[in-house]
Amino acid sequence: MAGVKRTDLAPTAAVKVIGAGTAACFADLVTFPLDTAKVRLQIQGESKAVKDSKVIKYKGVFGTITTMVRTEGTRSLYNGLVAGLQRQMSFASVRIGLYDSMKQFYTRGSDHVGIGARLLAGCTTGAMAVVVAQPTDVVKVRFQAQVRLTDGSSRYSGTMDAYKTIARNEGFRGLWKGTVPNITRNAVVNCAELVTYDLIKDLILKYDLMTDNLPCHFTAAFSAGFCTTIVASPIDVVKTRFMNSVAGQYSGALNCTLTMLTKEGPTAFYKGFVPSFLRLGSWNIVMFVSYEQVKRAMMRAHQNWESH
Repeated sequence: MAGVKRTDLAPTAAVKVIGAGTAACFADLVTFPLDTAKVRLQIQGESKAVKDSKVIKYKGVFGTITTMVRTEGTRSLYNGLVAGLQRQMSFASVRIGLYDSMKQFYTRGSDHVGIGARLLAGCTTGAMAVVVAQPTDVVKVRFQAQVRLTDGSSRYSGTMDAYKTIARNEGFRGLWKGTVPNITRNAVVNCAELVTYDLIKDLILKYDLMTDNLPCHFTAAFSAGFCTTIVASPIDVVKTRFMNSVAGQYSGALNCTLTMLTKEGPTAFYKGFVPSFLRLGSWNIVMFVSYEQVKRAMMRAHQNWESH
C-alpha cells in the first residue's frame, strides 16, 4: 500500500533465485583458487608415473597453489572462472534459490517442516540444477585441469572454444559427460549443505543461542561446509576424474570408480580433501552470509519502492 512501509514481507522466490546466484558468484570469486587446487589434486593419480613419490607434482593445497603460480603464472589459479560464474548463475540460483519453494511443495504449505521434506527438497533442487548447468560444469573442470604446454598452447583457447571443441570432438554427450555422478553428487551435496545449514540455523534461533545475524549465519555455514566435505568428497573426485577424462578412458562413472579403487585404493576418493574442505567451508561462509545479506538488501529496496 502506498505510503505504508511494510516490514513483514518474506523474500519471494524471485528474490531468492537472484540472491542465490549473485551470492554464489561472489563466493566463487573469493574461493576459486582453492577449487582449482582441489581439481589438480583430484586428477593427480590418473598417470602411472605419480605412483613414484619422486614425480608427484602437487603436494597439499598450498603447495599446489605455489607450484601452479611458479610454473603457470597466477592466472592459472582462475582457469575456468568464466565457466564457473556461468555455472553458479544457472546452478546455485536453482539449487539454493528454489530450496524453500520445494520445501513448501513437499509439506503442502505446512509451517512444520520435517527432516524428510528438507532432504527431498535438497535432492530435488540439486538434481534440477545439474540438468540446467551440466555443460558449464564440464567446461569449468576441463579448464581447471588443463596445464599450459611447453610451446605455450593449451587444450582450449577460451570458454566458447571449449564448448565448441567439446561438442565437435565428443558430440552433444561430451557436454553432458558425468551427468549421472554429478546428479548424485549434487543431490548429496545439496542435502548435506542446505539441510545442515537449515537445521543448525533453526536450532540456534529456536534455543536463542544467537539472533538471526552474522554470527548465526557464519556458524551454520561453517558446519554445513564441514559436513558436506565429508559426505561428498568421494563422489566429487569421481565426478572430476570422469569429466576430465579423454574419450574412451572410462566406460562410465562406475568404471571410473572401480578403476580408482583397484589401482589407487580407497584413499583416492579423498584426494584433495583439505582443499575441498577449505574451499567448501569458506565457500559456504561467503555464500550463505552474502545470500542472507543480498536477500535483505533486495527486500529493503522492494519495501522502499512500495512506500513511495
